Amino acid sequence: MLRVAVEWNRIDRLPCRIRLVKVQKPSIEFYEPADYERLLDGAQRADERTHILTLLGGDAGLRIGEIIALEWTDLDMRRRLVTVQRSEWQGEISSPKGGQSRVVPMTARLATALEAHRNLRTRILLKDDGSGVDWHWAREKMATAQRRAVMVADGKLHKLRHTFGARLAMAGAPAKTIQELMGHQDLQTTMRYLHLTPQHKEAAIRLLERGDILETGADEAPPESSRQEKAPESGRDSGARLVTRTGLEPMFSA
Repeated sequence: MLRVAVEWNRIDRLPCRIRLVKVQKPSIEFYEPADYERLLDGAQRADERTHILTLLGGDAGLRIGEIIALEWTDLDMRRRLVTVQRSEWQGEISSPKGGQSRVVPMTARLATALEAHRNLRTRILLKDDGSGVDWHWAREKMATAQRRAVMVADGKLHKLRHTFGARLAMAGAPAKTIQELMGHQDLQTTMRYLHLTPQHKEAAIRLLERGDILETGADEAPPESSRQEKAPESGRDSGARLVTRTGLEPMFSA
């Protein structure tokens, strides 16, 4: 506030030096892949709207306000695209967080669920009486899905968006792509999703161990099968090339 007061010429200068306290960023909560699939199954068994709510969060990364404000005109079902261009908070419509719209491709199951739910109304998600849904409605629906999936029914909604980001990161999506899909202004916000689950960390360590094995055996003579292949005796160019294994080839062929 003092800095703003200086900018607004309410005071001449800062009367004191302000040192901000460093706060550790909280860890991001997200569903492991198997748990997310369980939640989706529970949501589908609950009802159609709960299933779509869960998919829009976990398969498209929309914030709850963006889900509430989403309209059928925001969807391109032919190209399977979702345009996120508005958000709702306490009944007020505004631009998405960050002030910019974004386009998110649909997963196949999200497109299928939306096609089955299509109607002539404006908003995608509505209450039974036809009025617009709100944060409390969405939280109750999420708690119902969690109970159906035999999970803690805390009704947390933003955990779905975190799951979307974590799934992209674990699948190897570039940070810039994740930033664009999630609508982050700051790339540092996106970088939080590049941490991996314990299982993926263990797999990464196994890769290091594999590298140790290769380095240890580097001085050994290569096996007969790994030596350079001779060209055919006929002298014809059959298209084959001399190949020397480096030890860095993929462990499994495609």
